[in-house]
Amino acid sequence: MMRSVSCGAGLWGCTQGTSAYSGSVFWTNHCDAGRFYPAGRGVSGVTAFLPMLVHLLKSKIHRATVTASSVDYEGSLTIAEDLIEKAGLFPFERILCSNMANGARWETYVIRGPRGSGAIELNGAVAHLGKPGDRITIMSFTEVDSAQATGWQPRVVVLGPANVIVNERGI
Repeated sequence: MMRSVSCGAGLWGCTQGTSAYSGSVFWTNHCDAGRFYPAGRGVSGVTAFLPMLVHLLKSKIHRATVTASSVDYEGSLTIAEDLIEKAGLFPFERILCSNMANGARWETYVIRGPRGSGAIELNGAVAHLGKPGDRITIMSFTEVDSAQATGWQPRVVVLGPANVIVNERGI
């Protein structure tokens, strides 16, 4: 006789006796105390005790002023090399950008610009999302073990006129 006992996670189909394989096996491996564990229970207990990665802000360049834009360039965002290093970014790293002037958001990657130039250049199709003088925020993200997430501090570089660093945190 099959029982139909929900573990409180019916969205995941966690009802004893109705799984694709033996209900009691599914129940034992994936459900416990009203919780659902997609990876099942391991030798040392439930997956809640296994490391979990959390996506967090790794670094941010805030209030960067766009210095140029070129629709004819292949794509990406050119950033002065000293700003790349200070923010902890890497050339070709994926970034998320937001334009404070018009609310546009886009993903692209970092291209190294001349050191000390203050260059922040919109290239390719992204050039349609802003113009010289617009202020943008440049963000990169990383995966951090959940045990380290509570004490995580991203690198934040705040720019002023001519894209000169006026404040920094987490560095």
